[in-house]
Amino acid sequence: MPAAPSDRPRDVIVREIPIELCQFMKFGGMSESGGAAKQAIADGTVRVNGAVETRKRKKLAEGDQVACGGQTLVVRLA
Repeated sequence: MPAAPSDRPRDVIVREIPIELCQFMKFGGMSESGGAAKQAIADGTVRVNGAVETRKRKKLAEGDQVACGGQTLVVRLA
């Protein structure tokens, strides 16, 4: 049985870094809106590089991994 796409980290290409966590989650399709991203972060369900992150404006750098809801996204610079 093939692995589900959410089982593996997915690269998300951004034009510039740093990028704020809530913006990255929305841009990468991890949340439907910025408000939903901020709520997930406030609820403590978002991990950055394996650690729970509660700062919605946390600055991400290239290679950072963001996990939430069974998805993992990796910041990549274009």
